[in-house]
Amino acid sequence: MSEDKNKRLDDIVAQAKKYQTDREQTYRERSLKMYPWVCGRCSREFTNVNLQELTVHHRDHNHDNNPNDGSNWELLCIYCHDNEHSRYIEQVRYGNNDTQQTSDKASHNPFAGLSDLLNK
Repeated sequence: MSEDKNKRLDDIVAQAKKYQTDREQTYRERSLKMYPWVCGRCSREFTNVNLQELTVHHRDHNHDNNPNDGSNWELLCIYCHDNEHSRYIEQVRYGNNDTQQTSDKASHNPFAGLSDLLNK
């Protein structure tokens, strides 16, 4: 029974990976034909030798949103792509830093009554 369950799970994972690979190949190939092989952030240029280090980034972070005009894609090197996803995860987790800083200002002043105590 346990072997059947493990085999089914393995099959599900393998199928999901295959679907992801198929989907990536489709939009990756289209984007590589559409855009110059340059990272959209650091401007690093790529050739056939190092093209595997150039990734397709979905601007709205939805990997199923692949319009034919490529408007949801940008080519990023693996380093800039990792950085972009880290920033996105932090934004989702912690919110926008600008609004966070303005709302989290300390309102307590530990030295508020110090001058009165020193003058006594």
